[in-house]
Amino acid sequence: MSNKLLVLDGIGGIDLGRNLATSIRSQGILTEYRDMAEMPKITMYKPRSAIAKIRNKQNDKDGFYCLPKCHFDNFEKLISELKPNKILIIGFLYKFFEPQKVKKLADEMGIEVYLYDTDSCNLYSSRREFIFFIEEELKIYNAIFSFSRVVTEFFKRKKLNAYFCPFGDNQKNILPNRVFETDVIFVGSADLRRIFLLENIVEQVTIYGNRWQRQWPLMSEKLQQRVIDKPIWGEQLQTKLRASKIVLNITRIPFYGAETGINHRIFEAMSMGCFVLTDHCDEIAELFEIGQEIETFKGMDELKQKVEYYLQHDEQRQQIAERGYQRFLKDYTWQIRSLDLVNKMGLLN
Repeated sequence: MSNKLLVLDGIGGIDLGRNLATSIRSQGILTEYRDMAEMPKITMYKPRSAIAKIRNKQNDKDGFYCLPKCHFDNFEKLISELKPNKILIIGFLYKFFEPQKVKKLADEMGIEVYLYDTDSCNLYSSRREFIFFIEEELKIYNAIFSFSRVVTEFFKRKKLNAYFCPFGDNQKNILPNRVFETDVIFVGSADLRRIFLLENIVEQVTIYGNRWQRQWPLMSEKLQQRVIDKPIWGEQLQTKLRASKIVLNITRIPFYGAETGINHRIFEAMSMGCFVLTDHCDEIAELFEIGQEIETFKGMDELKQKVEYYLQHDEQRQQIAERGYQRFLKDYTWQIRSLDLVNKMGLLN
């Protein structure tokens, strides 16, 4: 029987899962893609979810419960229709379908189930939810592919079958005669660590993202003026990144606390030949040559120093951006990264 892969995307608000599925399909593998957020939802989901959480709280005061958004019948119908022999979940499953039910059906149908872990660090600050994710979801998978070396090693210590699989992105051409409109761009939601760091480059930075106005009392007036409080995606995001001399990546507090920081924004920016400055972690040096293909900073003072230095040294900045782009083409296009994943899933056997 020919291999057939079903990609179920739990983070469909970004193109990561769609682009990965397309790249896997280009390897000649039968691949179907579904965004779980677009699948039919349980009627009256919000009040039913609230009631379910209250009931669960009464039975287990220290436990976490999440009512799945979709009827399990939807999953059964999808499997019956598509008949995959392998399923790849992007991000997480538990918010949409009950993991144990998925596992039971998969075992009955002889289907292997895999996870591409893209967001587990975001659960660190929610102890109960993170424990639930480990005990109720991660244990259903034949293997877990994680974006982070640190997370991969943690999963292995929990006796899970985990592999380090960094992100990628679609190959894009470097635009000739690029016009820079912004010195430094930061795109992301607000958190305290980001605010403290960005205050040190307030004269150079332009910020896009959500939830910034909620943090107004914590920010200087100057920094408030540098914020466009709205998320940007797709072509608009790409246009803004291309038009910036420095693309700044600051990992969120849970990522930084775990000493990991290889998020998708790094690969997205490098796919367009952008100069990337990101906070330092050991994983960066494993993937790129620091100072030659990417730049990093450790702390507020070094961030300010490197921003000022690279804004004054155009040629050096552009050379690093070019070498980073060539490294991206060599190792981190989705075409290349997807080949690693399909091999690990046994799809080319």
